[in-house]
Amino acid sequence: MKTYISSFIFLFISFLNFGQNADKEKVEKIKEFQKHLNEEYKDPEESPLSVEDRLAFTGHDFFEIDTSFTVEAEFVRTPYETTFRMQTSSDRQPVYVKYADLYFTLKGEKQKLAVYQSQSLKNDPQYYDYLFLPFTDLTNGKSTYGGGRYIDLRIPEEGVKTITLDFNQAYNPYCAYSGGYSCPVPPAENNLDAAITAGVKTYAK
Repeated sequence: MKTYISSFIFLFISFLNFGQNADKEKVEKIKEFQKHLNEEYKDPEESPLSVEDRLAFTGHDFFEIDTSFTVEAEFVRTPYETTFRMQTSSDRQPVYVKYADLYFTLKGEKQKLAVYQSQSLKNDPQYYDYLFLPFTDLTNGKSTYGGGRYIDLRIPEEGVKTITLDFNQAYNPYCAYSGGYSCPVPPAENNLDAAITAGVKTYAK
């Protein structure tokens, strides 16, 4: 009996440590994302900010890191979709194709989002596996940018049926920071009836 209890305790502690390590790894990835995003916006070669705003920029206002917004989603390929022109904040209409649907559970609620592939980037060696996930949620126009936010993803390896979806890595379109940009408008199918309190908040000078 003692041996059984000892084995159970050992397994429980091992499982607990595994969970803590996995959570720590998620947090480190989110921190790296935040660091990279802040550096990009301070870089005069990459920043969408005006010179004055860039010099005053100290970093994005992020929601507190919350790994419950990091979920594993079922990746369901949609191979027979036709290309379409995505609406933007300007007259520009870039060509995309819906690449897959993501099915996941967030805060106990089942959700679905579509991911898209840019037809102008798919032949680029650097972005051939890039997927674009624009979305809106109940925080838009309040704590986050009114026009929605984006998440960048990569096509999973062949045979892989899931993908990690981390809303802590949601970022704003350039239009949230300055005029003169043409930013994709999230399609209606990607309107989440949930408050995504993760990722980048509204930009305030």
